[in-house]
Amino acid sequence: MSIDHDQHPLPAAEAIVSNAPGSFAWGVLTRRHPDLIATVRRLVPYPPAIQESLDQLLVTIDGAVPPLPAGAHDQAAWQEWAAPYLGRGWIDVPFLWAESYFYRLLLEATGYFGSGPWAGIDPFAPQKNAELDTPDLARDLGDLDRLVTASDQAGLSAALAASLWGNRADLGFRMSDPSAQHKEQVDELVADESAELWRLLGAGSPGQVHLVADNAGRELVADLVLTDRLLATGRAATVTLHLKPHPYYVSDATTADLLQVLRRLHAAGDTAASVAARLTAAIGDGQLRVQAHAFWCSPLTFHDLPTDLASELAEATLVIIKGDLNYRRLVGDAHWDPTTSFQDLTSYFPAPLAALRTLKSDVAVGVDPDRLAHLEATAPGWRTDGTHAVIHVRP
Repeated sequence: MSIDHDQHPLPAAEAIVSNAPGSFAWGVLTRRHPDLIATVRRLVPYPPAIQESLDQLLVTIDGAVPPLPAGAHDQAAWQEWAAPYLGRGWIDVPFLWAESYFYRLLLEATGYFGSGPWAGIDPFAPQKNAELDTPDLARDLGDLDRLVTASDQAGLSAALAASLWGNRADLGFRMSDPSAQHKEQVDELVADESAELWRLLGAGSPGQVHLVADNAGRELVADLVLTDRLLATGRAATVTLHLKPHPYYVSDATTADLLQVLRRLHAAGDTAASVAARLTAAIGDGQLRVQAHAFWCSPLTFHDLPTDLASELAEATLVIIKGDLNYRRLVGDAHWDPTTSFQDLTSYFPAPLAALRTLKSDVAVGVDPDRLAHLEATAPGWRTDGTHAVIHVRP
């Protein structure tokens, strides 16, 4: 894979690394990733050779960053991206890059890009698909009728909230904190600029909306309900749904996951099936476009959007960017002062944007100083425990 991109300098801030014992980033690399390897081995019946490859990947976590093998699917691109970090300790390189590269190596270990019988098999599919059979999702689907029959604005607002808080379903996050799905969300968002979002998507002037998805499963269900409401209420003339071209982080949504979700909605019957039917028809007539650019599975930040993707996004009335990882790529995975302006950090982005993010990592920006003081005094884990969220908009 080769990505042609224009270089833009990142704003000046110290990149987050993982070498502080007890830090969130340290926990991801030293605990979550070994747990993920064990889970993949347990849930997918891989043969001995692939099990051995996974064991070898596990061993490297306590050592140096290894290269991709010669002849790997996208070895040339990753050789360029990895050049500054190969041979260094995993915990001593930028956290965002280390996470991305770990997942690329895991796909290599499982033979995803190979030519054998395990080629194209998503190692995370058992976890993602299991989420479609949970009582929580069944309850959500049972409540869809109230959302769809509500007034346009009430239904849109409810769908936006579901899309935002659905990010708590992140499987990797729940692996490191099994209680995460049972924690209560806070009533007051850390930052809520949704009024500006609805101003940009005003009634009577539908435009092009791009939605950069994050997680599969329950969150993708919510994203599709939001998409349905935007089209049905005339707030969007078209929606472009950006998915990953192949598995990436454990929960990330691919086109295969989209099809699984549509099947689940159809099978639920009633309002859920009607939503699925409308979305299926919208794909067929071009109102709902599905894209899967290679950039979404790269370790680059949005400062390095490839020219073709940047040009496409520049035509949007609004780009809705979902999730914690995409947020880190948007502002830069760095030790920002939380009061740093979101508007300033995203001024390079080629279109109006809205970021919907449940906080599950250390990065925080755009926080009012008084709100920040309250959070630090009353909720010390607010940055990483999944109970707080932001809706940031840069018009």
